[in-house]
Amino acid sequence: MKFDTVRLTAVTAVSVTALSALAATACGSDKNVGEATSGSSGTLAAHVGCGGKNDLTAEGSTAQQNAIALFNQVWGQRCPGKNVSYNPTGSGAGREQFIAGHVDFAGSDSPLVSQQIQPAVNRCNGNPAWDLPLVFGPIALAYNLPGVNRLVVNADALAKIFTGEITRWKDPALTALNPGTVLPDTKITPIYRSDSSGTTDNFQKYLAAAAPQSWIKGVGTEFQGGAGEGAQKSAGVVQAVQATPGAIGYVEKGFAEQAGLPFAQIDDGSGPAPLTDETARKAIDAAKFAGQGNDLVLDLDSLYATKEAGAYPLVLATYEIVCSKGYDSSTAAAVKSFLTVAANDGQAGLSQAGYVPLPDSFKRRLLAAVNALQ
Repeated sequence: MKFDTVRLTAVTAVSVTALSALAATACGSDKNVGEATSGSSGTLAAHVGCGGKNDLTAEGSTAQQNAIALFNQVWGQRCPGKNVSYNPTGSGAGREQFIAGHVDFAGSDSPLVSQQIQPAVNRCNGNPAWDLPLVFGPIALAYNLPGVNRLVVNADALAKIFTGEITRWKDPALTALNPGTVLPDTKITPIYRSDSSGTTDNFQKYLAAAAPQSWIKGVGTEFQGGAGEGAQKSAGVVQAVQATPGAIGYVEKGFAEQAGLPFAQIDDGSGPAPLTDETARKAIDAAKFAGQGNDLVLDLDSLYATKEAGAYPLVLATYEIVCSKGYDSSTAAAVKSFLTVAANDGQAGLSQAGYVPLPDSFKRRLLAAVNALQ
């Protein structure tokens, strides 16, 4: 689930603006870090101070690099002198470095896998590691259909498009989803990532969860559909869609927005849902957790196969992997402080950088886990 280095460059100007706004907000606040903060549905966090060491280290997912930069800026403003050094080497490397004890926490597109759980316990001095979903980014279905300003698709149609079963935009399955819209009798060119990609993995997991009868190709970071044209990286997908009338491709929202490409709405049974912060948050809010307690591994089927009205389900989740206990006291205090700021004040600039701010109820559950860290 990576947004790629290209994406990070693409949103740099946005991030700088967001960082400035966040810094101004932080400087204007006289609350203690983590002081109880109320949203529309009540108190979100208990007090957590600025104790602990000044410098944290982390490594992993490129998808969350810009989010971590935003969070770090706010943390430094709220707790002067505090800083996270984040190395965006990829999720697998981040998990390995965390398990080896080389970094304080990992950023990862997926939780620890089964064979990593006991080594993580050993790294945490006999205590479990927790997977905390903190950063979410939506995937847009960008398309090139001149004159079609509103397009609705569903998982079943997408599965058939990306396997070559549906080949023209005027197919009855698509016209039924788009009453009142004249779809051209144009060839469909699906555009997929030709490089290994977490975005591809999550797109295929969405198809497998929401259209299991039509998507039997499997999942993984390599595209399995067998139809269409491949493009390298997210920027390549955008360029291919722009250059190809009739094309549709899956790409991070920030890339599609920057390129000015329209993107489709999704209707998986409860009516069309456009891709907005609100509809993505609604899907996140409907997601369930796979486990018990404070290891907040998400049940991706509950996210991708949601029938919640007004929910846009195609959303990437990335985790912070931390020790539940077993840190020295200085590291534990700093990790709690950083994560509390990230889940509270740090949410303000995420939308500008292509991410989805956390819904309040999800934030409360996340903060309960953060507050339980020892």
